[in-house]
Amino acid sequence: MIQALAEVSDDVLYEVVKGVRVEKPMGLVENVIANILIGRLGPFCRDNQLGRSVMETLFEIPNSGNDRKPDVAFVSFDRWPAGRPLPRVNAWPVAPDLAVEVISPTDKAFDVIEKVQEYFTGGVRQVWHVYSHTEQVFIFDSPTGVRVLTRADELTAEPVVPGFRMATADLFPLTEPRA
Repeated sequence: MIQALAEVSDDVLYEVVKGVRVEKPMGLVENVIANILIGRLGPFCRDNQLGRSVMETLFEIPNSGNDRKPDVAFVSFDRWPAGRPLPRVNAWPVAPDLAVEVISPTDKAFDVIEKVQEYFTGGVRQVWHVYSHTEQVFIFDSPTGVRVLTRADELTAEPVVPGFRMATADLFPLTEPRA
C-alpha cells in the first residue's frame, strides 16, 4: 500500500521508494524468523568484532534514490568502522554487506527480485531471501548467482560474515499448516 509521507504513522514498517513511503507489512512467522536470525547473527558479529547486525533498519541505498529496510542486515567494520559514530538519521547512509529479506505472503515476486538488483547495484555483497512457507533460504551472491538451502542444509554467510554458521532448520519455528 502506497501512502504520502504525512499519512503514515511512525510505528508502521516502511521503505521509501521513489520518494514515497511504502508500507512493509510483516506477519508473525516472518517476524519470529527475523528475530531468530538476529539472535544468532548479532552475538556472533559482536563477539568476533566483525561489525554490526541490525533488524528493521532503514538504509540509504547508494545509486538507487531509495531507502530500504531489510528485515535483518549486517554492516562490517570495514564499511563502518567500530570507532566511527553512528549518525542520528532515519536512514543509515551505507549499503549493508548482507541484506536479509524474510519474504511475506503479500510480497510480489517482481518487487522482491527488483530489490535484489537494487541491493547489488548499491554495493550489498550478499542477499538472502527466507521463505517460511517452503522453509528455504535463497542466497544471492550476485544478481544472477543463487543457491537454495533447505532445512537439511547449514546456513553460512561466507565470505561476508566469516565463520557464521547455523542449521537452516533452526530458522523455522513450528507453525500451523497453511490454509
